[in-house]
Amino acid sequence: MSESRLKIFSGNSNRALAEEMCQSMGVPLGEATVTCFPDGESFVKINENIRGHDVFIIQSTCPPTNHHLMELLIMIDAARRASAQRITAVMPFYGYARQDRKDQPRVPITAKLVANLLVAAGATRILAMDLHSQQIQGFFDIPVDHLYASPVFFEHLARRQSTRPLVVCSPDVGGMKMAAAYADTMGAGLALVAKKRTSATTVEAMNIVGEVAGCDVLLVDDITETAGTLIAAAKILRENGAVNITAAVSHCILNEVALERLRSGLINELITTNSTPIDTRGLPITVLSIAKLLGQAILRINSNESVTSLFRIKGF
Repeated sequence: MSESRLKIFSGNSNRALAEEMCQSMGVPLGEATVTCFPDGESFVKINENIRGHDVFIIQSTCPPTNHHLMELLIMIDAARRASAQRITAVMPFYGYARQDRKDQPRVPITAKLVANLLVAAGATRILAMDLHSQQIQGFFDIPVDHLYASPVFFEHLARRQSTRPLVVCSPDVGGMKMAAAYADTMGAGLALVAKKRTSATTVEAMNIVGEVAGCDVLLVDDITETAGTLIAAAKILRENGAVNITAAVSHCILNEVALERLRSGLINELITTNSTPIDTRGLPITVLSIAKLLGQAILRINSNESVTSLFRIKGF
């Protein structure tokens, strides 16, 4: 399949990222009408011929999550009915990813439900970044290309200099594998904060495994909404002598509670990506672009090349 058969469209969740991706690829963003009827129903019309084309639909399922998910499903259905040869759902942020297991009675596995909906709508491939858990790839019976934001973070962090030793810390047990990968790559120490979640928005940090006194600390996580886990970890790290605390989080869906917590100053800087739209509100938040990374992945998928080289890290 030649690149001339490539068509890229975007929903309304993060159009700025889609435009930046297309600019990095040198490919125009496809013309599509994605709007709502007065009663709130989504309406989609693809305004150009896509018969036999390789179609990529860019949409993060960030808030309002259900609305953006429906937009994506309807766009996929429209592309399928317009006889697209292959339809790839490009999801920089995959919503509902934390509901990936039955951890209490009578609860759904919504991450699997979303996977079923995407396939039923007509998606033939998924391109995602930093899924909350690796097993979500197994929820699909279609190919899934899973990218990592870590090369973008490493390139940014490589430019920093400090005389103090660096410790990479996971704010919970679930992120230990990610933290260990960062520590190995950066030649840093490793630490873990044991936590107890008291509610959906409140977290209590219990203890630290590892030595952080007199060190700079890099907190790594894949997603934050209320910043409860990050702030609880930063507080106990400060109490144990950490000097400078930086958080690197792939997906930030920051609500008012999170913004208020970040104003406490416990975290010196929050580094994230533009997988979802970010309003920094004057806070020390650095937003790194993943447009080039995703754009390269799209070009490689379109030309049936490997995406493995995109995991290579420069500067370390």
